[in-house]
Amino acid sequence: MYGNMNATTIGPYDHPSVRLTGSGGANDIASLCSRLIFMGLHLPERFPEKVDYITSPGFLDGPGAREREGLIGGGPWRVISHLGLMGFDEESCRMKLLSYHPGVNPEIIQQFTGFELLVADDVYETPRPTEEELYALRNVVDPNQCFCF
Repeated sequence: MYGNMNATTIGPYDHPSVRLTGSGGANDIASLCSRLIFMGLHLPERFPEKVDYITSPGFLDGPGAREREGLIGGGPWRVISHLGLMGFDEESCRMKLLSYHPGVNPEIIQQFTGFELLVADDVYETPRPTEEELYALRNVVDPNQCFCF
């Protein structure tokens, strides 16, 4: 809920139930970048209240934590999932729903989140892409149509 990412272990570090690929430099990026955007599927196990191991720091345990640890980057800025767009509350540093994609609503997104997701007062439905944007995605960004936009 504070934007911390785990790409190292599931379970205790010394005796994990699963060993993952590791950060591959993502710790440096998360620690030093001024703005960081995460993208991924929105599932409860991928959005837990607390990760088992912090590979890439978000806001750690809340307000002031990055500063206490000497992290000079601004921390996570946005999280884009297949259900919506999230940001982080300026006061609490907790993840906050900014927009929900067509076909879902904040209640559905909460069901796929492993913690209480804050919801912006002005939460809105994500606008559908324009024909020009779809053309660019299909023909410039992904001309082989690997991602099926």
